[in-house]
Amino acid sequence: MKIGQLSTKTHCKIETIRYYERIGLLPAPARTDGGYRIYSDSHLRRLTFIRRSRELGFTIEEIRTLLDLVDGGIYTCKDIQTITMQHVESVRRKITDLKKLETTLSTIASQCAGNATPECPIIDALFVSPD
Repeated sequence: MKIGQLSTKTHCKIETIRYYERIGLLPAPARTDGGYRIYSDSHLRRLTFIRRSRELGFTIEEIRTLLDLVDGGIYTCKDIQTITMQHVESVRRKITDLKKLETTLSTIASQCAGNATPECPIIDALFVSPD
């Protein structure tokens, strides 16, 4: 299939597919005599894996690690679980940070009367370092 077809089937932008090729997550496809990329079902499967992993918040390096394990054929479910649980911990830290952010924003927003004066406690709070 051509890159446009791969893009449609995986819901990945063409630029993203080319990027994954450049950074080595997606192997370079065969090319026609005219220079067009021709993708196989294995490209489709791998790109679906990459896209789904990104949707779940895995970093490019985490995906690279997972794919290296799969490509090497010497992995266990425990190996994959370890990487996934490390990612879960990262997600939990982000959730904690987002809750703190929500509290801070709510606090400074509640100090604003929302009137038509140019004095605004939100702006004032943004000029002050939290340290």
